[in-house]
Amino acid sequence: MMKFLEKHLGKAWLLLVYAFLYLPLLFMVVFSFNSTRQDARFTGFSLRWYEALTRDSKIVEGFFLSLKVAAVTGVLSATLGTFAAFVLVRYRRFFGRTLFSGMVNAPLVMPEVVIGLSLLLLMVGAQNLLGWPERGMLTIILGHTLVGMAYAMVVVQSRLLEMDRAIEEAAMDLGARPHQVFFLVTLPNIFQAILAAFLLSFTLSFDDVVISEFLSGPGVNTLPQVIFGYARRGINPTIYAAATLLIATVTVVIVAYSVWVARQTRRRAREIAAATRT
Repeated sequence: MMKFLEKHLGKAWLLLVYAFLYLPLLFMVVFSFNSTRQDARFTGFSLRWYEALTRDSKIVEGFFLSLKVAAVTGVLSATLGTFAAFVLVRYRRFFGRTLFSGMVNAPLVMPEVVIGLSLLLLMVGAQNLLGWPERGMLTIILGHTLVGMAYAMVVVQSRLLEMDRAIEEAAMDLGARPHQVFFLVTLPNIFQAILAAFLLSFTLSFDDVVISEFLSGPGVNTLPQVIFGYARRGINPTIYAAATLLIATVTVVIVAYSVWVARQTRRRAREIAAATRT
């Protein structure tokens, strides 16, 4: 009996954890095809809620706004996070390093309510003083970038820490200048981490509600804000349809990224093996 428990208890526990995490998503996907508004009984297969989704201007506009905000946020976060990670890894000692590291990592542990409220006060003060920026898409991007940059920095920093410095030193020995080393040697080696940082920042921005609520202006609502507003007013299967499409999109992107990373890893391994044989 003890051997049976030791052998299967871990698997059973893992199965329960996965069921707890993914069964609600499965039920939501199933009821997005329900023919009625009921959420307790499946009354028949229908695409009526997906048709209603295409006619819902709030959801459509919120989706495209979230897409634009997340794309810009992902690029800014990956860029700024890469520079911050490079500074912290390559330059161990400089004046204000501890303060810089703490400020970059602060959004990781700071509650989003505090971040959103402080950014709201900053934006309102700047608008009263300078007349800019008005609350809307730009302020949402700035707020999301503040958080996304911290996560991107952690991802890129881990790759830089495990990267072999010998290849950079070899490039400098061959006459490459520091900026050439960064763009021709370092950047290609950390590109996968930068792409992962972009995808993570994109996802965090696309999914954010709290900071968007504080920084959005009149008539400017991201998709999560629209969904959250619908959910507070009661059951709306259109939300299930929108969430199902998001789940499908994220799944396709993750699978495509995983396949690309696996191919890149195998290609790099073949190139290293060929160079070793030569």
